[in-house]
Amino acid sequence: MARVFSLEDGNLNKRSILTARTISYKDVDLTFAKKPNKDIFKKEDAAAVKQSVKNIILTNPGEKPFRPFYGAGLTQFLFENDDGLDVTEIQETVFESISRDEPRAEVLGVKVITNPDQNSLKVRVAFRVINTSTVEEISIDLTRLR
Repeated sequence: MARVFSLEDGNLNKRSILTARTISYKDVDLTFAKKPNKDIFKKEDAAAVKQSVKNIILTNPGEKPFRPFYGAGLTQFLFENDDGLDVTEIQETVFESISRDEPRAEVLGVKVITNPDQNSLKVRVAFRVINTSTVEEISIDLTRLR
């Protein structure tokens, strides 16, 4: 659970009271696995944000309707020649796309390991869930299929 602080509206002549509201992050589990009662599972709090960060990394710009700039578009780097500059560009792309598309996460670090002989990338992202002290890490392997 995240705690969000807000100022109470009221008499402006008096000192404002600072109160706390509890916000819970909830998303639909994208595996769409069914519970025994035929309902679907949901992701909550850090798991919801982690799922969203993973989706941003795996999505290419233009894939999501009405959001042409959503996603990191890392598949383009699988076919690039390894010149040493790709790692920095991938790190910047991942950092910018998560910062732009996921307001619930603060990126702490991005580590990229390239394997040009196998046309694969390994991206490891550490982030903090906003308004909590929860630090999560996600690791994603991208490999060319053919």
